[in-house]
Amino acid sequence: MLRIGVIGAGNRGKDIYANFILEKTDKAEVVAIAEPNPLKREEMIKKHSISSENIFEDWREFLAKDKFCDAIILATGDDMHFEPICEAMKKGYDILLEKPMSNKVDECIKIVEMAEKYKVKVMVCHVLRYTPFFSKLKELIESGIIGEVVDIQHNENIGNYHFAHSFVRGNWRNSDETSPLILQKSCHDLDILSWLLDGAACKKIASFGRLAHFKKENAPEGSADRCLDCKYLDSCIYSPKKIYYKNIGAWPTLVATDIQTEEGLEEALRNNKYGRCVYKCDNNVVDNMVTIIEFENGVNVTFNLSAFTDEVCRTIKIMGTKGEIRGNDLKNHIEVYEFGQGDTRYSNGKKTEIIPEILEGGHGGGDTGLMQDFIELCLGNKNDSRTNPRVSLESHIMAFAAETSRVTEKVIKMDEYIRTVKENI
Repeated sequence: MLRIGVIGAGNRGKDIYANFILEKTDKAEVVAIAEPNPLKREEMIKKHSISSENIFEDWREFLAKDKFCDAIILATGDDMHFEPICEAMKKGYDILLEKPMSNKVDECIKIVEMAEKYKVKVMVCHVLRYTPFFSKLKELIESGIIGEVVDIQHNENIGNYHFAHSFVRGNWRNSDETSPLILQKSCHDLDILSWLLDGAACKKIASFGRLAHFKKENAPEGSADRCLDCKYLDSCIYSPKKIYYKNIGAWPTLVATDIQTEEGLEEALRNNKYGRCVYKCDNNVVDNMVTIIEFENGVNVTFNLSAFTDEVCRTIKIMGTKGEIRGNDLKNHIEVYEFGQGDTRYSNGKKTEIIPEILEGGHGGGDTGLMQDFIELCLGNKNDSRTNPRVSLESHIMAFAAETSRVTEKVIKMDEYIRTVKENI
């Protein structure tokens, strides 16, 4: 039985990864928790029957002890990854690390170097590599059915209410405190693009984006600072009534309050950050961003990241010399067009529709696949994973370079960027 400790009992650590261990596997158990929030800590203690000697308010207390379990799930905030993972690697723990690895590019590089130095097993939570949807896309590309890939159009449709919750009111609203949007939200997407292209590295990258809507000048006339006191409570697109009250016991309300009742939610919204007007927060991350990427294998990619979508999904179009692939991960639907085999007036492509396997769990089954792989890796049943730090580093550096491009208004040549970063470490 694999013995796992959890550092950080937020939505990912407590509700996703620890719950998987409790409910979906008999190969592992949670035996320790480090969490400053007493309600979250107590929930973990009760659910997992954690012994008193393995309960900590702070990760430092956890890692001050000699190694007493097999592996750690590190799910603290973006800016709180580096110190604990360094200590955990020195102690010899295997580690599941929530993405991004760090919100600083030099720390990401150091994490990779330390993992290789101490020879510990580290997996980064790039869950899209474990989804049946993206696995099927990779299989189709590798089959050669559309020939050589030339261009890709990829969209991350964040969803208007998701963006308001996470990136206007929530934990990732301010890049000075956490991470730029393209790193926090979309290192997933940059990683999956590289993976689909057989690990291709980025050659050049350019980005354009801004905070267009969620700012004070767009607040309705006479709106209140807090939503429950506002005359627009029932009519505002981003009203807590429309986002939180109908999701008690589920995301995103699980994040908005520790007490999952209407009374608990109302108390939280009157006092915490999730009850604030979306036009009067301390947010600064962009709400729309377009990135252009040239990979070293010659493939060009346009990546669109936007708050202003109805659905929360990823859509993709992969264009090759012999055909085209279109996909929507929310609908779990893929279309393949083979050129020269159709006979309609406006298309000469043969169309094949594919519904990938459905795997239970969040992120289109990616959370399930990730946890299964981590447990097997730690048990010694696998030699490596799809998401080791060396592999995941590519997407992180791309994200930092894209943000640099957006801010400086310059095209970034990746070899020069990486050389400069390493010179400054």
